[in-house]
Amino acid sequence: MCKHNRTGVPGQYDLTVGIEPRERNRRVRHDVTRMKPAEKAALDQWYCIDALEDIPLGESANRLLGYDLVVNRSSQGDFAVKRADTGATAAHRLRYGYLWVSLGAPAGGVPPIPEADEPDRRLVICGAVSVKASGPRVVENFLDMAHFPFVHTDILGAEPHTEVRHYTTEIRRDVDEVWATNCEFFQPQAALSATGGIMAQYMYRVTTPFTVMLYKTSPNAENRWDVICLFVQPLDPERCRAHPVMFLLDDVSTTTDLIAFQQMIFLQDRIILENQRPVLLPLEPRAEIPTRADASSVAYRRWLKEKGVVYGTTAQLA
Repeated sequence: MCKHNRTGVPGQYDLTVGIEPRERNRRVRHDVTRMKPAEKAALDQWYCIDALEDIPLGESANRLLGYDLVVNRSSQGDFAVKRADTGATAAHRLRYGYLWVSLGAPAGGVPPIPEADEPDRRLVICGAVSVKASGPRVVENFLDMAHFPFVHTDILGAEPHTEVRHYTTEIRRDVDEVWATNCEFFQPQAALSATGGIMAQYMYRVTTPFTVMLYKTSPNAENRWDVICLFVQPLDPERCRAHPVMFLLDDVSTTTDLIAFQQMIFLQDRIILENQRPVLLPLEPRAEIPTRADASSVAYRRWLKEKGVVYGTTAQLA
C-alpha cells in the first residue's frame, strides 16, 4: 500500500513511501529466531512446490513453511513427500502440471480453476522465481494495478494513464475467496499477442492465502478471458518461490516467447518486492496508509486476519 508513488523525478521511484520513518533508514530484516513457527491456519493450506516436469526421479529436496521436505518420484510416476526432520508423510496432489503439498489437514482440495480444463486453452508453465520477500507481499503485489505504468512501463501501463479507476472488492463467503471485479487499466501491450494499446479489463481472485490469479481481456477471443495464476510457495517467512502459470487463448505465440514475456514481467516485480520494507506484510491498522487503489489489498489483509493466517506477516513475530 502506498508503495508505488513516484518521487517527482522522471524515471525514478520512491520505494520508501508508506514505510515508517525508522524503517526508511535502517531497512533491517527481521530476526528469524523471533518468529513463531507456521500456525495451523497456514499448515492447513495447499501449496504448489514444483512443476512436475522439473522434479527428477528418485529423491530431491524442497522446502515449505520453514520445513525441509524430501520428495520421491518413482519410475512409475508415483510421488511421496515427507518432512525431512520427522519423516512424517505430507499430503500431496497432482494438478495443473504441478505437485501440491499440505503439511496440515486441508478442508478441501487444490483450488479449482475451471478454465484449466477447457480444451482450447494452452497451459504455459513459466518456471519458478525465487524472491527475497514474504509470500503475502508477493500476493499483494500481484493484486496491485497502480504500479503498472512505473514498473512495467510501455507494457502493462504508461504515463499519463496512471489512474486506477474505481473497482469492486468483496470476500465471497460461499467460496471463501477474495475477488476484485470491474477492474480496468490502459495497457500498451496487454499480452504478447496484442498488436496495440487497449483498455484491458481485469478480475482478480485470491483462492488461498498464497494462491492468486487474474482474468484479463484476451486479445484473441472476444468475450473470453485469459487466465494468469501465481502460486506462491513460502519457503520461510521472508523467502518464497513464485510459480507463474497461464491458461491462454493464444495459438499464435511460441511457448518460448510466452514464457519469456511472463518472466520479464515478474522479474520487474521482483526488484520492487525485494526492496519493500518491512519485509513481512503488516496486519496492524495504520501500519501502511491505503489509498482507493488499494481496495483489494485491504480486503486481502482483512481476510488473512479472519482466517488466522499470520505466516509471512508482522503478526508472526514472537
